[in-house]
Amino acid sequence: MKRVLSALVVSGAIALMSGAPCSSFAGAPIPEMGGAPLQSIAPVVSRVTPGVVGISVRGRVREDNPLLQDPVFRRFFNMQRQPIERETMATGSGVIVDAAQGYVLTNAHVVENATSIEVTTKDNRRLKAKLIGRDPETDIAVLQISER
Repeated sequence: MKRVLSALVVSGAIALMSGAPCSSFAGAPIPEMGGAPLQSIAPVVSRVTPGVVGISVRGRVREDNPLLQDPVFRRFFNMQRQPIERETMATGSGVIVDAAQGYVLTNAHVVENATSIEVTTKDNRRLKAKLIGRDPETDIAVLQISER
């Protein structure tokens, strides 16, 4: 799994950097300092921004109430020791690393306990995604957009 994640990250970076610079991304004139133009990251940001997506996650987690661990509390309120299940929602961001295959790279903690995952693109398209794999140790997860 780590090899696949590394390959996706490297291939995404190569794909983003391999294109020739395009003058259509130029916005404001490049400021000068001491007669030499300052470097700007605006062209890079313009090219990368469409690959950034929002991630919305719904899931369920089981929690063990610490009060229910106390036998006196359980007996007083006539309760049994049962884990409580609740619905969770999380949001995060991700980067499309392979548009042809629909692979998206995000943080593992965002998709932890996910039952449904939705990816929102820059043009506000909402697409269902499935979890391909996650590595909690490096906090990286790979999703695949299923509706393209």
